[in-house]
Amino acid sequence: MGAVKVTFVVPYPQGRAPGQRFRFEQWLRLLPPGAVDARVLPLFSPAAYARLYEPGGTLRKAGQTAGALARRLLQIRDARDADVVFLYREAFPLGPALLERLLDGKVPVVFDFDDAIFLGETSAANAMAGRLKVPGKTAGIVAAATVTTVGNEYLASYARRFSPRVEVLPTTIDVDVYRPQPREERDLVRVGGSGSPTTAAHLRSMEGALRRLLDKFPIELVVMGDPAFRLAGAPRVTVVPWSSDREIAEVGAFDIGLMPLPDDDWSRGKCGFKALLYMALGVPPVVSPVGVNTEIVSDGENGLLASSEEEWVEAVGRLVRDAPLRARLGAAGRSTVVDRYSGQGWAPRFLEVLRQAADSRP
Repeated sequence: MGAVKVTFVVPYPQGRAPGQRFRFEQWLRLLPPGAVDARVLPLFSPAAYARLYEPGGTLRKAGQTAGALARRLLQIRDARDADVVFLYREAFPLGPALLERLLDGKVPVVFDFDDAIFLGETSAANAMAGRLKVPGKTAGIVAAATVTTVGNEYLASYARRFSPRVEVLPTTIDVDVYRPQPREERDLVRVGGSGSPTTAAHLRSMEGALRRLLDKFPIELVVMGDPAFRLAGAPRVTVVPWSSDREIAEVGAFDIGLMPLPDDDWSRGKCGFKALLYMALGVPPVVSPVGVNTEIVSDGENGLLASSEEEWVEAVGRLVRDAPLRARLGAAGRSTVVDRYSGQGWAPRFLEVLRQAADSRP
């Protein structure tokens, strides 16, 4: 069987955004050579993406966005030569689904999303642009797509309102690359949180619990990914920038991984990537029991669940005091990812979806 010629119409440069990295970018690497002839067309350049979530810079961002729109129009025209177009999230973040309509009937489209994008959430740094978003367009893209792939059943239940052609492909981890790291003997237990500047707000929401934990236990708090994170006056807090070269070493050195989430519709659309990352690296997670987290983490078996401040202090403190428990939950979490959420296990299904979509082309 020959290669499927797929054009990936995506927002971000390769190797930068977690959603892209741990969904199609990872699966492409894990497929047999020659299975997919891939062309990836990002909307934003690496330079523009690097400053996308910085506050301010409205005129600069407007200029970059205008240039991106012109580039996207040309990309959409060229994409129609493919066997399949893989559309991640949307063709353009502002306005209605006009660009997506240029693909209707011209080429099979696999539409993929791993967040509740139909709710129209916008980062604080780009609140002005948020007024130009049309989150309702997601329904129309689902209805027109050859097939829609989503990261969990919550998103699937939304998509099935507009089309029966919906597949759940969970976010996965390459378990050959993301492996438990050798552990160093330290005086302090390392409690860590990994994420972006937009998700670091979740860590700030549990500030009371973090302060109590730092006061009560011999721990250090390590926050990776948000240079602006601060816990004023708190001791033993380290902030490190995210980089692909250091991600495994930094997160793999956590003794306990934190994933707090608010209990709202946007969080229920999340696909549990942070918990999966910790677990793949053998780090026991403590997570909020929200959305898919309750499917990934079984309390007391491969991680712990916590909602209130008291529960967070109790759960993290329990792991701080009990190194054998950390080891047991870390090993069980690793097994969960290998058995149910490995890129190696799901990449073949991804290829099947692409081939089935290609076969539907008139």
